[in-house]
Amino acid sequence: MLATAIITSSGEPIYTLAQSETHNSGYSSSNPYISGIGTDIINNPSLINRAKKKVITRKLIRELIDVAKEKGDAEMINSLWNTYYCQSSVIITDNRLFSRYCKNRFCSVCTSIRKAEIINKYYPEISTWEDPHFVTLTVKSCKADKLDRWVWGMKRAFELIHNRCKSRYRRGKGIKIMGIKSLECNFNPKAKTYNPHFHIIVPNKATAQLLKKEWVKQWRPKNKHEYRYKYTNPGAQDIRPVKDLERDLVETIKYGSKIFTDPDMKKRGNRKKPPMIYARAFYNILSAFRHERLFDRFGFNLPTNMPYECNVRMVEEYEEWIFPHSATDWVNPNTGETLTGYITPHELSYLLNERIDTQIK
Repeated sequence: MLATAIITSSGEPIYTLAQSETHNSGYSSSNPYISGIGTDIINNPSLINRAKKKVITRKLIRELIDVAKEKGDAEMINSLWNTYYCQSSVIITDNRLFSRYCKNRFCSVCTSIRKAEIINKYYPEISTWEDPHFVTLTVKSCKADKLDRWVWGMKRAFELIHNRCKSRYRRGKGIKIMGIKSLECNFNPKAKTYNPHFHIIVPNKATAQLLKKEWVKQWRPKNKHEYRYKYTNPGAQDIRPVKDLERDLVETIKYGSKIFTDPDMKKRGNRKKPPMIYARAFYNILSAFRHERLFDRFGFNLPTNMPYECNVRMVEEYEEWIFPHSATDWVNPNTGETLTGYITPHELSYLLNERIDTQIK
């Protein structure tokens, strides 16, 4: 699915970010310009899921904006409002939907599109690997005030390992390492700690074992009198064969952190309480990951694709649909008709209204 944009004939976006509490709703009387191929709206169940993601994202974003205001984080506030209005106004022409995407990693709508793009991009290459393995590399959990430092340290540690292994390979003294990796972080509400970790897919078991060995070695304290596993534990590093490539690709590119967290940190089958959204903890993770590349490849390049043509054009026959602040679907302002018919289930409404914690961090 390709991201598309809408621009009015005056050159302005179909909606703009608000600079204060009063926000532009995005209406435009000019004929819009569209680009890309859009999304088919005929018998497309993904649009219902997109409406659901927008409902969840909007609720979360308002909580995150309050945290950002408290911290005086103007950059984050602007980004959050950008996500709040992502696809608040869409254009439908010739049974295809076009809109403007915020492309922020905390936008559930844009993240789902980004995931699909990455899978389509990398699946053909990774499917040629004979014995792919899934690797989890982690460090010991930390408190919120140490998260930035740990994230930087993990990125630096992997960079050193990659460069070291690459040098050995060039000298004929080691194997070539390659794969894809993503940086993620979980929050433990009981311990109030954060667990940043890498999810990695590599071509074979030998590469997986080498990465695990080098990772544990990299994190050993320089002072020989300190506990050798002070920062990471060999038992916490995981290696397993890839049985379902598409599933493990999705697992690898979760893009940051999950929104809902079990308050008792139980496995899914043993959960007794509904999940929670920990807004401040989620904000801390977003802040630590700011300006960081969360997903990347290493040791190989993809085939060069033909450049994508933007194909910007103006449309004269179209319908504009809006997603009002309290709505759960896009609405045609002229007819009152809804686009997908999505209505938030009672279970999700309960989670969004009663299961958001704004204190624990």
